[in-house]
Amino acid sequence: MASGKTITIAIMDAPYESANSTTALRIIHAALQQGHNVNVFAYEGAVNLTMKAQQPHANPVKGTTVEQEQHPTTKDWIASLFKLAKDKGVKLDWNNCGLCVDERGAGDWIEGPRRGSPKDFLEASSASDATLVIPTK
Repeated sequence: MASGKTITIAIMDAPYESANSTTALRIIHAALQQGHNVNVFAYEGAVNLTMKAQQPHANPVKGTTVEQEQHPTTKDWIASLFKLAKDKGVKLDWNNCGLCVDERGAGDWIEGPRRGSPKDFLEASSASDATLVIPTK
C-alpha cells in the first residue's frame, strides 16, 4: 500500500565507479518496498545506469565464467525496481538528463526511464516530501 510520500533522488555517478550508485539503488529499493513514490534524476555519468547494452562478464583473473561470476548489471537492478514499484502500486519516475545523454551517446536504455532536463529535477524536488542528492565526490 502506498504511503503517499514521495522522495526525489539525484544520482551523478556512472555505474561501477563508486559505491554511490549502489547506495542510491538500495535507498530507492527500500523506499519503494516501504510504499513510497520515488523520482530519480540521473545526471552526468548516471545516465549510463540504464543502458540496455550492459552485459555481465566473466573474470579471467579468477578463471570464472559469466555464470560463475554472477556479475550484476545496474540495468537489471533498475528494471527490477520498476517491477517492484508496479507490484507495490507506487510510482518510480526515472528521468535521464537529456543533455547528459547526448554528451555520452547514452540514449539506448531499458524500458521505464524517460528523457528530461534539470528543470524536471527542480519540479520533482519541489513536489516531493524529501530530496536526496548523491554527488560524485
